[in-house]
Amino acid sequence: MRIDCPDCGPRDAGEFSYQGDATLACPGLDDADAGHWHDYVYERVNPRGEHTEYWQHVHGCRGWIKVVRNTLSHEVISCVAVLEWPDDAP
Repeated sequence: MRIDCPDCGPRDAGEFSYQGDATLACPGLDDADAGHWHDYVYERVNPRGEHTEYWQHVHGCRGWIKVVRNTLSHEVISCVAVLEWPDDAP
């Protein structure tokens, strides 16, 4: 699989580290409900098809990118630099 780093260009996926599902919303820090935190940390859906994920270019520029890829074919559809983290990011 090749990932197109916005800073370094196309690279082998071995240079990157998968950092998680970019579609999850983190519970607020003031949310003391253990069930919400359990679901956020442990419950995962294994999607088929297009999925948005966070990856880090650990053997390159160290930048974070949001990758949309097809989980069945591993086709990378888009790569965008993460320049600003949303408040509910994991």
